[in-house]
Amino acid sequence: MTKGKLSFFVPAPAYRSAWKRSEIETILKRACLGLAWAVVMAIPGWPQGSYTDLANKSLEDLLSIQVTSVSKTEQKLSRTASAVFVISQEDIRRSGATNIPDLLRMVPGLDVGQINGSTWAISARGFNAQFADKLLVMIDSRIVYTPNFAGVYWDTLDLPLEDIDRIEVIRGPGGTIWGANAVNGVISIFTKKATETRGAMLEAGGGNLEQGFGTAQYGGNAGKATDYRIYSKYFDQSPMLGLTGQNGADAFHMLRGGFRTDSTLSSKDTLMVEGDIYTAREAELGFFLPSITSPALVPVSEAFNLSGGFIQSTWTHAYSARSDSTLQISFIPYRRDDPLEPEKRDTLYLDYQDHIAWGRRQDVVWGLGYSYTTDNIGGSLTVFFVPPSKSLQIFNSFLQDEIALVPERLYLTVGAKLEHNDYTGFETMPNIRMTWAPSQNHMFWFAVSKALRVPSRNDTNLVVNVGGFPGPGGTPTLVRVAGDPQFKNERLIAYEVGYRDAIAKRLSLDVAAYYNDYDDLQTTEPSTPFLEATPLPPHLVLPLLKENLMDGTTQGIEIAANWKAMDRWTLSPGYALEQLHLHTDPSSSDTTTGPFFAGGTPANSAQLRSHFDLRTNLAWDTSGYFVGHLTNQGTSNNQVIPAYTRLDTGLTWKAREKLSIAVFGQNLLKDYHIEFEDKFGSMQSSQIKRSGYAKLTWRF
Repeated sequence: MTKGKLSFFVPAPAYRSAWKRSEIETILKRACLGLAWAVVMAIPGWPQGSYTDLANKSLEDLLSIQVTSVSKTEQKLSRTASAVFVISQEDIRRSGATNIPDLLRMVPGLDVGQINGSTWAISARGFNAQFADKLLVMIDSRIVYTPNFAGVYWDTLDLPLEDIDRIEVIRGPGGTIWGANAVNGVISIFTKKATETRGAMLEAGGGNLEQGFGTAQYGGNAGKATDYRIYSKYFDQSPMLGLTGQNGADAFHMLRGGFRTDSTLSSKDTLMVEGDIYTAREAELGFFLPSITSPALVPVSEAFNLSGGFIQSTWTHAYSARSDSTLQISFIPYRRDDPLEPEKRDTLYLDYQDHIAWGRRQDVVWGLGYSYTTDNIGGSLTVFFVPPSKSLQIFNSFLQDEIALVPERLYLTVGAKLEHNDYTGFETMPNIRMTWAPSQNHMFWFAVSKALRVPSRNDTNLVVNVGGFPGPGGTPTLVRVAGDPQFKNERLIAYEVGYRDAIAKRLSLDVAAYYNDYDDLQTTEPSTPFLEATPLPPHLVLPLLKENLMDGTTQGIEIAANWKAMDRWTLSPGYALEQLHLHTDPSSSDTTTGPFFAGGTPANSAQLRSHFDLRTNLAWDTSGYFVGHLTNQGTSNNQVIPAYTRLDTGLTWKAREKLSIAVFGQNLLKDYHIEFEDKFGSMQSSQIKRSGYAKLTWRF
C-alpha cells in the first residue's frame, strides 16, 4: 500500500524485490551518461562555487546569518523571533548524510525516525508518524506538501546535496506567513544560485547499503545575462533487515535530472527558472484484504514505480533599495503506481509578495497566493477514496509589519494570514512577536501564534477495510475506517520564548521553550452500522469515522550550542525535552490515537557533532544522536521501542584543490536497530543496519 494511506500493523514475510527498468528510466540513464561524457570532455572554464566555512566565522558573524523563512524577507538571525536552526552547506558536507531526512537529525526539537528503506516519520515538537501532518516543507519557497495526507513524501524529496545552500528549520508555527499546515514547524531548503556552481562536478560512491550513487553536473553561462546548471543523479539502495532478521524487502533506487537558470533581465529585474524530473522504483512489505470474509489484513510484498517532477519560475523586481516584489509560479505533477492504490496528482501554485521598508521604523511584507490541485486515486477492496477524483483550491493573503520600537534594540512584529479552503471556508492565522537585544551579542524573543491544520483527503474521503468476522446469524461483518466530509480544522495556539547569546569569543548558545495548546485533534470514533450489498457477499459494515474529539498540550525546551574548543576543533551539542498531554472528549471512544502520539515522541533527545582538522587537507567528522525510548508503537517488545544512540563518523581528504575523497561509517554502534514503527501506517518497519560508504568528488 503506497505511502500516504491508512492501515494497521501486522507481521509480513521476507521478500526480494525484482527490479525492472522502465522506459523513462532508460532515457534518463542515457542522459546521465551523456552528461557525464560532456563534462569530461568540456574545457574547464570556471571552478565550482566556493563555500563559506561557518566554523571559521566569529560567533558574532554566526548571529548575523541571514534567514528568510520566518518573515519571507531576509533577517539577521539575531533579530528573528522564532526558534530557527540553520544547516549550512558546510554542515551538510561534514555530516556524512546521503539524504535530506538524515541531515535533519542534527536539529534539536525535530523528531526523525526511519521506518524502512524509503519511508521516514519526521515532525517538529511531537505528533510524529509516517503521515505526520503538521510540518510544512519547501524547496526554494516551492511547497512540497501533498493534500493527500497533509504531509510530505520523503522518498521523492531528493536533490544533489552539493547544490543546497542552506536549510532553515523553524520549530513552531509559521501559519501567518506560509498558511495552513505550517503548524508545528517549517523546513525551507534553499538551493545555490547557478552563478555559484559554474564548472563541472562529478561525484561517485558506494557501500554496503548505498550500493552505488553518483551525480554529474555542469554549470556555465549563456551570454552575459544568464547562468545555468544541469545535473543528473542516481542511487541504488539495498534492502534493510526485517523485524525478525529476514530480508526487509525495501530496496529502493531513483534516477533524477534537473536544471536551474538565473538571469538578469535588467538593473531591477531577475528571473530564476528551475525544474527536474525523476523516476524511481521502491519495494515494501504492505498489507491488503483478500476478501470481505478475511479476518484481518494480510501481508503482501510489492514493488512499484514512482515518477514526477516540477517546473518553477521566480521573478523579482526591485522598485528601489527599500522596496521589491516577487512573483512565483510552479507546477508539480507526480504519480505513484501502487497496485493497490495508484495515485496521480497535478498541483499549480501562484504566489505574489511585496516588501517595503516604510519610513525609518517599519518593514512591511504583504502577499497573495493561490493553489489548485487535482487528483485521480485508484482503489481496491482494501483501500479507496470516495470520490476517487477531486479538485481543491486555496486562496490566501497575508500582511506582516515589523516595527522598530527602539532601533537595533527592540522590535515588534504583528501579522495575520487570511485563507480560504474548500473544506472549512475562511480562516485567519494571526501572530505577534517581539525581540529585545540589550547588547550586540544577547537577544531575547517571545511569540504568540495561531495555526491551523486543514482537512486532507485522508481525513474526509479515505476508506480502509481492515478485517471481518461472522456477525449475528453468521452475517459477514466488515470493520471499516473512513474519513468524514465534515472533519474540521485542527487548531493550535502556541506560546514561545527564546534567548540567543554569544557568551564568549568561542561559545554561542540558542535556547527556545514553548507551550502549545491544541483543540479539535483527530480521533477515530464508532458510527452507525449499515448493510452493504457489494462487493459480494452482502455484509454488515461497522464504520469508524474520523472526528475532532481530542485536545491537549505539549511543552518543551530546545538547546543548541556551538563551541570552538580550539582553532582546529569545533563541537556543536544540542538537546530537546518534549512532553505531550492529550485528552479525548467525554463522548469519545478512541483509546488509541492519544497514547500513540504521546508515546511516539521521545521525552529526551540529544545531538553532538564534532569537526576536527587533523591536517590542512584532512578532516575528521563525528556525529552522535541519542533518541529516547518510544512507547505504544504496536511492537511485539511490550509495545516499546528502546532508546538508541546513532554514531556516524568519517574522514575527508582533500587530495588536490578540486579533488576530495571521503569515507564514512553510519549507525556504527549496533549491527541494526529499529527507529520507528507506525501502527497507523501502511507497511512493516525495517531494522536500520550498520553501513559505510566511500565517495569521490571531482570539480573542474
